[in-house]
Formats: sequence, structure tokens, C-alpha cells
Amino acid sequence: MTDAALLKREVCDAIDAMSADLLAVSHEIHGKPELAFHEHEAARILSAAVEKADLSVTRGAFGLPTAYASAFGPERMPEVAILSEYDALPGIGHACGHNIIATTGLGAALALSKLGAKLPGRVRYLGTPAEEMGGGKELMAREGAFDGVDAAMMVHPAGVDLITMPCICVSEVSVTYHGRSAHASAMPHMGLNALDALITAYQAIAQLRQHIKPTERIHGIIKKGGSAPNIVPDETNALFYVRAANAEDLAPLKKRVQACFEAGALASGCTVEIKWAKADYLDLKTSMTIADAYEANARSLGRDFFPLSKMPAGSSGSTDMGNVSHRVPSIHPMIASAPPHVVIHNPEFAKWAASDLGDKACIDGAKALAMTAIDYMTNAEMREKAKADFAATAESSARSVAAAYDPSGSTNIGGCGCM
Repeated sequence: MTDAALLKREVCDAIDAMSADLLAVSHEIHGKPELAFHEHEAARILSAAVEKADLSVTRGAFGLPTAYASAFGPERMPEVAILSEYDALPGIGHACGHNIIATTGLGAALALSKLGAKLPGRVRYLGTPAEEMGGGKELMAREGAFDGVDAAMMVHPAGVDLITMPCICVSEVSVTYHGRSAHASAMPHMGLNALDALITAYQAIAQLRQHIKPTERIHGIIKKGGSAPNIVPDETNALFYVRAANAEDLAPLKKRVQACFEAGALASGCTVEIKWAKADYLDLKTSMTIADAYEANARSLGRDFFPLSKMPAGSSGSTDMGNVSHRVPSIHPMIASAPPHVVIHNPEFAKWAASDLGDKACIDGAKALAMTAIDYMTNAEMREKAKADFAATAESSARSVAAAYDPSGSTNIGGCGCM
């Protein structure tokens, strides 16, 4: 048996030995869902587990109060970042299974730390908040979270095992219209209807959707539409997501969507504030060399992978792990945590995230990540191949990263058709 095989057996045994504690963490986070940037309890639970393993941990790492970071292993060795996510969705809790992501990352990191002096590299274990909205990983990356890292990895729950996640870019935009209230029956001519402005923009976007690429998506909700039917609404607000296959396609689509918002203001005489999120989510650039190693390790645990070629056309999501993948070789495989017919972002998936199948994904995912980290640390040929593949697209990635972040977080458009 090779040294790598022995180390893999050791980390798997370590994960089995602490499985009860790991699953307790998963269930505790699942039972207390917290939204992006507010995952205080989840961050506390995970940080405490790191400290309990006699590892140092930095809370509030890289500028985010609910982020944390721990590092161990010899300097000047291959360094692998292992990531945990732990934010939930509004109204439906952990319907994306981030309690599983949190636990797989924690289990892999703790198991690798137990190798002690035998650890053939360095591990940077990061708690990364705000994946569902806000782009936590991009914000952390801007503060140096991935500086010096050679590879990054995490695993995401799904209804099937996949070697990677079909992933496209997304930009989040909030739009607020300001009008003037008046009695909607007695003196409507005295008002400026902010709801008319928003509905005009919504309809313009609906028409735009007929003339965008099959890989592009625009979808949104009205968060505030008015207070009473007999009052002309003086303020309305909506939230939209704009998606495209890559950063090059996303930029012009954002301009077309912004024009729809401006048209609503111009037509109604209202003013408008258009606020784009600070960070766009980039497409996922999977390191297939590392992903192949993950697949082999997961198969050794009895996992069976669904062929990417059979995935339905257009079944793509978005993740801020994409932003990481444009900085360092990365993987983001999917692990079956529910039956195939159960989709993420559905209340039923939240139930499965704390089921026996979800628990098995926690343990298998932790093992597969830890074993893949060992492969990367011990296999120089694998590292060179991953590095060469990444370098081949480094220039375009640099452009995408530069375009993904707006420190103002807003276009500050206002005064359109002001009266």
C-alpha cells in the first residue's frame, strides 16, 4: 500500500471516529437556519469545533463578521483550501443543504489535522458566509483569503452525484422607484405612481427575455408594491438576478436590464435607484484533474456519478465558488443527499438535508474531500497538470475577476424623468 493510500485510510478512520460529533454539528446548523451575513450561530458552532480539535481559528476573518479561518501543516508545501458554507434560504431554511457543506468541510479539515507530522502539505480551512446572496467568497478573496493557496475544494449536496456543478454567472440588482403619493380616486393626477414605474420595467424585462441567449436568465420579485389600493404608491422595490454563461456575456446583458429599469422611471416620471451587488458570481472553472481524483475517491466509497452529458439543457445554477475557481484550481462536485427527483431550493430538500441520506453525504463528502487533498499534496504530476490547465486560461480569468467586483455596490442612477 502506498503512503497516500495509508494516509487516506487514516483520515477515513478519523472521520468515522468523529462521525457522531460531525452529524451533531450538521443537525444543529440545520435546526437554526440563518441568512447570508447573519450566520452567527453557525459560525460559532463551527469555530468551536475547530478549537476543540486544538487548532487555532480566526473569527471574523477577511473582513466578514461571520467568516472564520484556520491553517495548519508545514510551510512551503502544497496548500489546499477546504471550504465550508452555512447560510440558509429565506423562508425554506437549509433547502440548499449548506449544513452538509459546512460539515463536509469541517470533517475533512479536522481529519487532515489529525495526521499531524505526517500531513504532506498545508491546509487552509475557511468558513465562507453569504453564498446564497452577497458573494461572500469574492469579498473574502479581495481581502486575501486565497492568496498563496494552490487549490481549493468543497462539495455541494444535490439529488445525484456529479463531478462538477453546471454553473453560470449571476449579478444581483435591487431597484427602488420614488414617486409621489396621492388619493388614487379623488386626485390621482397629483401622484407619481412608483408601482407603474416598476411594472413598466418588469414588462420590459419580460419582453427582453424573448431576445436573449439560451444560456442567459433574468428573474426577479417585487418586494414592495405599495401600502393600500387607494394610495398612489410613492415607493416600490424589486430584486432581480441576471445570469449569463460568462463575464463577457454578463456585462452587456446587465446594461440591457438597466435600460429597462431606467425606462420605467422615464415613462412614469418617477426617480429610480439601481443598486448592483458589490460582487458578481462568476462561472465555475472546474479543475478536471482534481475533479477526476475526487470522483475516484468518492467511487471508492460506493458513490455512483450521473453523467454530465445527460444533464438537462439549461439546468445551471450559480455559486461564488466560481469566483474562487478563477483565482486558483478548484473543484465543486455535487454529492447525492436526497432522491434524484428532489431539487435544491425546494422545502422538501431541506427535510432531506437532515435525513439519513443527508447524514451519509456529510460523512462520505468529508472523506472524499480529505482523500482528494491527500492526492493533490502527494502527487506532483497531478499538481503540475492542474497548474498548467489553470494557466492556460489565466488571462481571461484575470479579466473576469476584475469585472466581478464593484466596491460601490451601486450604479447610483437617479433622476430619470424627475418631476
